[in-house]
Amino acid sequence: MASRRTAQREMTRRLLLDAAMERFVASGYAATTIDEIASAAGTTRVTFYAYFPSKSEIVKALIAERLDGELARAPEGCTTALALIDAVAHGTREHLGAWIRDVAAHWPTVQPIIKICRAAQAIDPDLCAGIDTWIEQAIDDISAGLAKAGRFEAESRHFRGALAMGQFDYVFQRWTDGMWGVDQERMCELLTHSWFQLLGE
Repeated sequence: MASRRTAQREMTRRLLLDAAMERFVASGYAATTIDEIASAAGTTRVTFYAYFPSKSEIVKALIAERLDGELARAPEGCTTALALIDAVAHGTREHLGAWIRDVAAHWPTVQPIIKICRAAQAIDPDLCAGIDTWIEQAIDDISAGLAKAGRFEAESRHFRGALAMGQFDYVFQRWTDGMWGVDQERMCELLTHSWFQLLGE
């Protein structure tokens, strides 16, 4: 009985997260109401509040449970993405490009979450740290990879990470296939080249 209730709660939570994603993408964060999310999930406003105290909290859940998972960030209590650290430590075009292509393969799922987070930040100050925290963690991972390899002077490593993630964030928020005259493969190739200039062996 207890396991059935747990499964039901997990299913309801998943339905609410799916509905929130759907409504935020369709109508935007600001225009979407809690009633609309609950209705799309086939439940009620009261049930929504049993799982999430606010719209901003469901965005935080999307970051923690979907964005981090898609981009292979480590579980709760650890902020490192080992694949990124290892790619930077190797420092070859092949390793950096493989990491970028892997992220690009997940982008249809990831990009809407990042767009939702950016929109939510403008309205809910509570979320201002959300996606920026993730970016800062990735910058730290790049710095850790450079330190692991003993590459570049120590005081420049974090800044190199910031430059690399600045490019990444701008491109991956805005790019769609064919945008700026490049397809996905060419986009990954050019971004890899730029990262190699900044971070490579």
